[in-house]
Amino acid sequence: MAVVPYKEKEAGKKEQVSEMFDNISAKYDLLNRMLSGGVDLYWRKKAISMLKPKQPKYILDIATGTGDLAIEANKQLNPDKIIGVDISEGMLSHGREKMKRLGLDDKIEMRMGDSEKLLFDDNTFDAVIVSFGVRNFENLQKGLTDMCRVTKPGGTCVVVEFSNPKSFPMKQLYGFYSTKVLPLIGKLVSRDSSAYTYLPESVKAFPDGENFLSIFRSAGFKDTYCKTLTFGICSVYVGTK
Repeated sequence: MAVVPYKEKEAGKKEQVSEMFDNISAKYDLLNRMLSGGVDLYWRKKAISMLKPKQPKYILDIATGTGDLAIEANKQLNPDKIIGVDISEGMLSHGREKMKRLGLDDKIEMRMGDSEKLLFDDNTFDAVIVSFGVRNFENLQKGLTDMCRVTKPGGTCVVVEFSNPKSFPMKQLYGFYSTKVLPLIGKLVSRDSSAYTYLPESVKAFPDGENFLSIFRSAGFKDTYCKTLTFGICSVYVGTK
Protein backbone atom coordinates (compact mmCIF):
# COMPACT_ATOMS: atom_id res chain seq x y z
CA MET A 1 0.00 0.00 0.00
CA ALA A 2 1.34 3.44 -1.00
CA VAL A 3 2.49 5.81 1.73
CA VAL A 4 0.47 9.03 1.40
CA PRO A 5 0.40 12.34 3.33
CA TYR A 6 -3.34 12.46 4.03
CA LYS A 7 -4.52 8.98 4.98
CA GLU A 8 -8.11 10.10 5.52
CA LYS A 9 -8.45 11.23 1.89
CA GLU A 10 -9.26 9.02 -1.06
CA ALA A 11 -7.17 10.91 -3.63
CA GLY A 12 -4.16 9.11 -5.12
CA LYS A 13 -0.57 9.70 -4.01
CA LYS A 14 0.20 12.14 -6.83
CA GLU A 15 -2.74 14.41 -5.99
CA GLN A 16 -1.98 14.24 -2.26
CA VAL A 17 1.71 15.05 -2.73
CA SER A 18 0.78 18.03 -4.93
CA GLU A 19 -1.66 19.29 -2.27
CA MET A 20 0.90 18.76 0.50
CA PHE A 21 3.59 20.79 -1.25
CA ASP A 22 1.11 23.54 -2.09
CA ASN A 23 0.27 23.67 1.64
CA ILE A 24 3.87 23.91 2.88
CA SER A 25 5.43 25.84 -0.03
CA ALA A 26 5.64 29.16 1.83
CA LYS A 27 7.72 27.59 4.62
CA TYR A 28 9.49 24.88 2.60
CA ASP A 29 12.94 26.49 2.26
CA LEU A 30 12.97 27.59 5.91
CA LEU A 31 12.03 24.10 7.09
CA ASN A 32 14.65 22.47 4.87
CA ARG A 33 17.40 24.55 6.50
CA MET A 34 16.02 24.11 10.01
CA LEU A 35 15.33 20.38 9.90
CA SER A 36 18.63 19.45 8.26
CA GLY A 37 20.77 22.02 10.05
CA GLY A 38 21.71 23.31 6.60
CA VAL A 39 23.34 20.02 5.61
CA ASP A 40 20.86 19.67 2.71
CA LEU A 41 22.88 22.39 0.96
CA TYR A 42 26.00 20.21 1.24
CA TRP A 43 24.13 17.19 -0.12
CA ARG A 44 23.03 19.11 -3.22
CA LYS A 45 26.49 20.55 -3.71
CA LYS A 46 28.10 17.12 -3.50
CA ALA A 47 25.60 15.60 -5.92
CA ILE A 48 26.05 18.28 -8.57
CA SER A 49 29.86 18.04 -8.29
CA MET A 50 29.54 14.50 -9.65
CA LEU A 51 28.36 15.98 -12.95
CA LYS A 52 31.37 18.27 -13.41
CA PRO A 53 33.37 15.87 -15.61
CA LYS A 54 30.42 15.71 -18.06
CA GLN A 55 29.76 19.48 -18.22
CA PRO A 56 26.10 19.11 -19.32
CA LYS A 57 24.67 22.08 -21.22
CA TYR A 58 20.95 21.26 -21.15
CA ILE A 59 19.61 20.02 -17.81
CA LEU A 60 16.22 18.86 -16.57
CA ASP A 61 15.54 19.21 -12.83
CA ILE A 62 12.73 16.84 -11.83
CA ALA A 63 10.48 17.69 -8.85
CA THR A 64 12.33 21.00 -8.77
CA GLY A 65 10.30 22.46 -5.88
CA THR A 66 11.60 25.97 -5.29
CA GLY A 67 14.65 25.29 -7.44
CA ASP A 68 17.49 24.72 -4.97
CA LEU A 69 19.11 21.93 -6.98
CA ALA A 70 18.75 23.88 -10.23
CA ILE A 71 20.45 26.90 -8.62
CA GLU A 72 23.34 24.71 -7.43
CA ALA A 73 23.64 23.14 -10.89
CA ASN A 74 23.80 26.59 -12.48
CA LYS A 75 26.45 27.71 -10.00
CA GLN A 76 28.76 24.74 -10.49
CA LEU A 77 28.14 23.75 -14.12
CA ASN A 78 27.11 26.99 -15.86
CA PRO A 79 24.91 25.20 -18.42
CA ASP A 80 23.08 26.94 -21.26
CA LYS A 81 19.65 26.14 -19.84
CA ILE A 82 17.95 24.36 -16.93
CA ILE A 83 14.27 23.44 -16.98
CA GLY A 84 12.68 22.58 -13.64
CA VAL A 85 9.37 20.69 -13.51
CA ASP A 86 7.08 20.11 -10.54
CA ILE A 87 3.47 19.11 -9.86
CA SER A 88 2.98 21.79 -7.19
CA GLU A 89 2.09 25.25 -8.46
CA GLY A 90 2.70 26.61 -4.95
CA MET A 91 6.32 25.43 -4.99
CA LEU A 92 6.86 26.69 -8.54
CA SER A 93 5.46 30.11 -7.65
CA HIS A 94 7.96 30.52 -4.82
CA GLY A 95 10.68 29.12 -7.08
CA ARG A 96 9.97 31.66 -9.82
CA GLU A 97 10.15 34.49 -7.29
CA LYS A 98 13.50 33.14 -6.12
CA MET A 99 14.85 32.99 -9.69
CA LYS A 100 13.82 36.59 -10.34
CA ARG A 101 15.45 37.70 -7.09
CA LEU A 102 18.69 35.96 -8.07
CA GLY A 103 18.57 37.17 -11.68
CA LEU A 104 18.32 33.60 -12.95
CA ASP A 105 14.85 33.61 -14.51
CA ASP A 106 16.32 33.65 -18.05
CA LYS A 107 18.57 30.67 -17.25
CA ILE A 108 16.30 28.50 -15.09
CA GLU A 109 12.76 27.97 -16.35
CA MET A 110 10.16 26.59 -13.92
CA ARG A 111 7.32 24.58 -15.47
CA MET A 112 4.30 22.68 -14.23
CA GLY A 113 4.84 19.04 -15.09
CA ASP A 114 4.30 15.44 -14.08
CA SER A 115 7.59 13.61 -13.55
CA GLU A 116 6.02 10.34 -14.68
CA LYS A 117 4.66 11.82 -17.96
CA LEU A 118 7.32 14.27 -19.07
CA LEU A 119 6.30 16.52 -21.96
CA PHE A 120 9.68 16.37 -23.69
CA ASP A 121 10.96 14.48 -26.71
CA ASP A 122 13.17 11.42 -26.39
CA ASN A 123 16.91 12.08 -25.99
CA THR A 124 16.55 15.79 -25.12
CA PHE A 125 18.72 16.46 -22.05
CA ASP A 126 22.43 16.06 -21.32
CA ALA A 127 21.59 15.46 -17.66
CA VAL A 128 18.49 14.79 -15.58
CA ILE A 129 18.73 15.62 -11.87
CA VAL A 130 16.38 15.25 -8.92
CA SER A 131 16.73 15.87 -5.19
CA PHE A 132 14.32 14.40 -2.62
CA GLY A 133 11.67 13.88 -5.28
CA VAL A 134 11.64 10.28 -6.51
CA ARG A 135 10.41 9.11 -3.10
CA ASN A 136 7.18 10.96 -3.88
CA PHE A 137 6.57 9.31 -7.25
CA GLU A 138 3.32 7.37 -7.49
CA ASN A 139 5.12 4.80 -9.65
CA LEU A 140 8.91 4.83 -9.13
CA GLN A 141 9.72 2.53 -12.06
CA LYS A 142 7.55 4.55 -14.44
CA GLY A 143 9.07 7.86 -13.33
CA LEU A 144 12.67 6.67 -13.67
CA THR A 145 11.93 5.09 -17.07
CA ASP A 146 10.53 8.39 -18.37
CA MET A 147 13.58 10.22 -16.98
CA CYS A 148 15.74 7.80 -18.95
CA ARG A 149 13.67 8.35 -22.08
CA VAL A 150 14.32 12.12 -22.15
CA THR A 151 18.04 11.72 -21.37
CA LYS A 152 20.41 11.77 -24.35
CA PRO A 153 22.46 8.61 -25.03
CA GLY A 154 25.59 8.98 -22.90
CA GLY A 155 23.79 11.48 -20.68
CA THR A 156 23.75 11.26 -16.90
CA CYS A 157 21.06 11.00 -14.27
CA VAL A 158 21.75 12.05 -10.66
CA VAL A 159 19.24 11.24 -7.93
CA VAL A 160 19.59 12.59 -4.38
CA GLU A 161 17.33 10.92 -1.84
CA PHE A 162 16.99 10.21 1.85
CA SER A 163 18.04 6.75 2.98
CA ASN A 164 17.90 4.77 6.19
CA PRO A 165 21.13 4.71 8.25
CA LYS A 166 22.12 1.13 9.02
CA SER A 167 24.74 1.49 11.77
CA PHE A 168 24.51 2.09 15.52
CA PRO A 169 24.09 4.73 16.93
CA MET A 170 23.07 6.80 13.87
CA LYS A 171 20.25 4.39 13.01
CA GLN A 172 18.68 4.87 16.45
CA LEU A 173 19.36 8.63 16.65
CA TYR A 174 17.96 9.27 13.18
CA GLY A 175 14.94 7.09 13.94
CA PHE A 176 14.14 9.13 17.04
CA TYR A 177 14.73 12.48 15.31
CA SER A 178 12.70 11.64 12.20
CA THR A 179 9.68 10.17 14.02
CA LYS A 180 9.51 12.41 17.13
CA VAL A 181 11.34 15.72 16.60
CA LEU A 182 10.93 16.38 12.88
CA PRO A 183 7.10 16.03 12.73
CA LEU A 184 6.72 18.32 15.74
CA ILE A 185 8.88 21.12 14.26
CA GLY A 186 7.28 20.63 10.85
CA LYS A 187 3.79 20.95 12.31
CA LEU A 188 4.64 24.08 14.32
CA VAL A 189 6.25 25.90 11.39
CA SER A 190 4.20 24.70 8.41
CA ARG A 191 0.82 24.19 10.15
CA ASP A 192 0.51 20.92 8.22
CA SER A 193 0.95 18.03 10.63
CA SER A 194 0.58 15.38 7.92
CA ALA A 195 3.45 16.64 5.73
CA TYR A 196 6.19 15.95 8.24
CA THR A 197 4.69 12.70 9.44
CA TYR A 198 4.64 11.59 5.80
CA LEU A 199 8.36 12.40 5.40
CA PRO A 200 9.79 9.73 7.76
CA GLU A 201 7.12 7.23 6.66
CA SER A 202 8.03 7.70 2.99
CA VAL A 203 11.77 7.43 3.74
CA LYS A 204 11.25 4.20 5.68
CA ALA A 205 9.21 2.69 2.83
CA PHE A 206 11.61 3.80 0.08
CA PRO A 207 13.78 1.09 -1.57
CA ASP A 208 17.21 2.62 -0.90
CA GLY A 209 20.75 1.44 -1.64
CA GLU A 210 21.08 -1.63 -3.86
CA ASN A 211 17.28 -1.98 -4.07
CA PHE A 212 17.06 1.43 -5.73
CA LEU A 213 20.01 0.71 -8.03
CA SER A 214 18.22 -2.40 -9.26
CA ILE A 215 15.13 -0.34 -10.22
CA PHE A 216 17.41 2.37 -11.67
CA ARG A 217 19.03 -0.20 -13.97
CA SER A 218 15.72 -1.74 -15.00
CA ALA A 219 14.57 1.77 -15.99
CA GLY A 220 17.37 1.85 -18.58
CA PHE A 221 20.39 3.34 -16.82
CA LYS A 222 23.80 1.65 -16.75
CA ASP A 223 27.14 2.15 -14.94
CA THR A 224 25.08 2.89 -11.85
CA TYR A 225 26.54 3.53 -8.42
CA CYS A 226 25.55 4.93 -5.04
CA LYS A 227 27.42 7.26 -2.71
CA THR A 228 26.13 7.59 0.85
CA LEU A 229 26.50 10.87 2.74
CA THR A 230 26.27 11.93 6.40
CA PHE A 231 26.33 8.45 7.99
CA GLY A 232 23.82 7.08 5.49
CA ILE A 233 21.06 9.67 5.99
CA CYS A 234 21.32 10.68 2.34
CA SER A 235 22.34 8.77 -0.80
CA VAL A 236 23.35 10.00 -4.25
CA TYR A 237 22.64 7.65 -7.14
CA VAL A 238 24.31 8.12 -10.52
CA GLY A 239 23.55 6.39 -13.79
CA THR A 240 24.32 6.79 -17.48
CA LYS A 241 22.00 6.19 -20.44
